[in-house]
Amino acid sequence: MQFGSELVAILIEELSHLPSIGQKTATRLALHILKLPREDAERLAQAILQVKEHVGLCTVCGHLTESQPCGICRDAARTDATICVVEHSSDLLAIERTAEYRGKYHVLRGSLSPLDGIGPEELRVTELIDRLRGGGVEEVIVATNPNAAGEATALYLARLISPLGIRVTRIARGIPVGSDLEYSDQSTLASALLGRRDI
Repeated sequence: MQFGSELVAILIEELSHLPSIGQKTATRLALHILKLPREDAERLAQAILQVKEHVGLCTVCGHLTESQPCGICRDAARTDATICVVEHSSDLLAIERTAEYRGKYHVLRGSLSPLDGIGPEELRVTELIDRLRGGGVEEVIVATNPNAAGEATALYLARLISPLGIRVTRIARGIPVGSDLEYSDQSTLASALLGRRDI
């Protein structure tokens, strides 16, 4: 696609590197940015620069933060007895939106994927085990994604944590609320049956 401006083409190219942003969406975003008043565009640019300069990883849990430790780790109203292990900060935010979990977190920064060269050394597994050896944790909830890499990570963590005498649980999987059984795939239905509980 040809543009009259090389700068617009560069902006589109940079935007297309963002996750889930293809060439068409990048083009729409670039054209939208061009329509913005200068002040709005400057605020957007400043927000990006501020995030890159001031946001890092929490030294305790690995979540994104501007202060050490992060607000969740500092929150005295949260229990230290439960740690929910997630792959990414986006997973932590999804759990937080439920307003159901009141424990602490540990962000691995990914999942095991030997084919992609991601082993335990590339994840924050050592930091998790060190936290658990510090005492006070009674349960680790493994909330990795229900795919091959997430399952492998969950099994690996369970093998590491169980000898420490800490309960290891896995988030339940199954039928989405509001859906019909007849439209569920076999794997989802099987997971729902295996994860059943008393009522």
